[in-house]
Amino acid sequence: MTDPDCINAPDALAELTAAFDDYEDALIHNKVSMLDALFWSHPLTLRFGAKENLFGADQIKAFRASRPSAGLQREIIDRHIVTFGSAAGVANITFKRTTEPRIGRQSQTWIKFAEGWRVVSAHVSWMDN
Repeated sequence: MTDPDCINAPDALAELTAAFDDYEDALIHNKVSMLDALFWSHPLTLRFGAKENLFGADQIKAFRASRPSAGLQREIIDRHIVTFGSAAGVANITFKRTTEPRIGRQSQTWIKFAEGWRVVSAHVSWMDN
């Protein structure tokens, strides 16, 4: 894909930005069913967390169901969302939590399926100051 018009086409970028905003709202308010819905429900989905490696939607759902619901608020420091065509994109943020002195990083790969945009791969890590 070399056509620059395919990168961040306004409609695709608006859709993925809205999906990412839904994800962020669900995350900080612990809306587990919404988080589950925004991840691709497939054995090939993966999420590498700050302390866990999760392979497949079932492991990700089990993690979400057992995760503590306190201390999920965070401030996004920087956000970059890029779409490639109308059905693929990435969202990367850095964030800060009041309970954590380090800067957090989150990367997500999103694909648009018939049911909408879904995270197919995610990675969360902490960066030492």
